[in-house]
Amino acid sequence: MLVVQIFFAVIIIICAVFYVMYLWDFALVLLISVLIIPVVMLLTTYIAKKNISAEFALKNDTAAKNESFPVQIKLVNRSIFPIGKAEAHIEYCNIFNSESSSFILLMPIQARNEQSVSFQLSSKYCGIVTVRCKGISIYDPLRLFRFTVGKNIHTEIAVMPEGHEISGQVCFTDRVNEESSVFSEHKPGDDPSEVFDLRGYNPGDKINRIHWKLSSKKDDFIVKDYSLPVDIPCTLFLDLKCSVSSEFTLPVFDTLVETFVSVSRFMIENERIHTIIYYNGKAEAFIEKTISDYDSLTETVRELISSLNDNLLCGSPENYFMEKDNLSLSSFIFVTSSPEQSIMEFIDDNIDADIKNAIVVVTSPHEAEELSSNYSDISVIPVVIGRITSSIKDIEV
Repeated sequence: MLVVQIFFAVIIIICAVFYVMYLWDFALVLLISVLIIPVVMLLTTYIAKKNISAEFALKNDTAAKNESFPVQIKLVNRSIFPIGKAEAHIEYCNIFNSESSSFILLMPIQARNEQSVSFQLSSKYCGIVTVRCKGISIYDPLRLFRFTVGKNIHTEIAVMPEGHEISGQVCFTDRVNEESSVFSEHKPGDDPSEVFDLRGYNPGDKINRIHWKLSSKKDDFIVKDYSLPVDIPCTLFLDLKCSVSSEFTLPVFDTLVETFVSVSRFMIENERIHTIIYYNGKAEAFIEKTISDYDSLTETVRELISSLNDNLLCGSPENYFMEKDNLSLSSFIFVTSSPEQSIMEFIDDNIDADIKNAIVVVTSPHEAEELSSNYSDISVIPVVIGRITSSIKDIEV
């Protein structure tokens, strides 16, 4: 643009010299024409600037990790003057990372028109991606003047975590939610309140399970399989406090959330209804959600990601459990990247659960070896960033 301005200034000077040296009407008309052109360019572009508005528009405010998602800039030009060249200066970043990326989006803006310009983004990590437009530069046809519209408009997209296949063992204990009547659809159990299935007698079956009335009709012993309760008091606690403030911040956070989701998915696959607890940064409170199927997990994870703030502040788990001092759990799973000794000791001493697991996200195998496991009731499971499946292979819930 500077080159064009210098070039046009030179033309004006030449026309002025030409007019001074030659007192012809043509020289005057030429000088006036050359002087009017930039004025017209300035006025038309300024009028267009005053009548142009811009905002981001999203088809969906959530996106899948490692997949492209569309972002649109909606432009409205209420003036009669089109803009042949406009440059949108776009910046985007995950709010948990100080590094941002930027690019320039080129586009025309039609007169008296509404239009949308789309571009694609993707994120390697889950979290919240902020997209900001620093401004849209508009130019006159001769590139003499530039104005800026749509300054500092922004939007956010919640990038959802992925679930990983993990293995382990699901244990069923005598601690059952007595107010629930949810039973397994695939496995028999020992709850006589509901019959799971009827089958033929096998040696070793208990006599009190024989269905005598039906057996008399069939002339064979028919045995009742009782139901297996799946509404077990089980808690999955996510400690969102991330102590790492470096290039590992995003990988640690990503692994932390995906480990949490993977364990929850594993429990759903094994018909284990459970409660998940996480800290809602916007509400500044711990949230409890009962997870019984994939739909409830997906909705809860969406709320979790959307509730995050950029400083990853998290209330103390110790404060939460001091208010819940009458818990009686079958299993308790604590997912964290900041295994503070005071919290770990509190869980070890005060949480009443048959099984206690502390899943700790670490940055390297060396850091995993340094984790303290001197707890009487807690099984400490280190998870190296990016190695969720291989790290959680013997978990017991």
